Amino acid sequence: MVVAPVEGEEYRMGRYTGPQCHLCRYLNEKLMLKGERCSSPKCPIEKKNASSRGRFQGRAPKISDRGLQLRAKQKVRFSYGMLERQFRRFFSEAARADGNTGSNLRILLERRLDNVVYRLGFGDSRAQARQITNHNHIMVNGRRVNIPSFLVKSGDVITWSPSSKKTELYKTVVEKVKAVTIPGWLSLDEEKMEGAVLALPAEGDFMAEYDMASIIEYYSR
Repeated sequence: MVVAPVEGEEYRMGRYTGPQCHLCRYLNEKLMLKGERCSSPKCPIEKKNASSRGRFQGRAPKISDRGLQLRAKQKVRFSYGMLERQFRRFFSEAARADGNTGSNLRILLERRLDNVVYRLGFGDSRAQARQITNHNHIMVNGRRVNIPSFLVKSGDVITWSPSSKKTELYKTVVEKVKAVTIPGWLSLDEEKMEGAVLALPAEGDFMAEYDMASIIEYYSR
């Protein structure tokens, strides 16, 4: 059994600094937190499945409704690399807005700059995208923005800073970005390495399935 991560020593400067794979093992599913490694045989989930194949697994422990709600919330929080306090603040903002709270929350999460950098293919994972943002590599509408939680809006243009284009990281990203599938609410000019927010994300633009109803129930208690 994998113990649930605790917001203590493994959390620094508003982010989780412990082993990323520990989060996937806790939920027993891939969250794609480490980019290409998650799709390789090196993934601990893959290793676990390979080693247990053909063995008697026994009966899985029963999880309460509250436990299922917690797991649904943790899955989203871990996926976007957020601490509980920040995630709860996003949920409160989504609940105050007009419309469906679950959809509002997903839209807010997708609008985070570190997520947009990831969706544009500038980072292999949200964790790397967050680091790229923190290190002043990204500009929004011609101005450097190093706040991962910055919310983009329709019409924003995301580019690399001129100095960052001289780095080996940038050269690597230029080669990899060609294979990235860009969601419909974003666009990317590969020659200029310039991304644009065409519109706010809609329900059909989300690339992963989350149980938003359980999250709403979790915070409603």
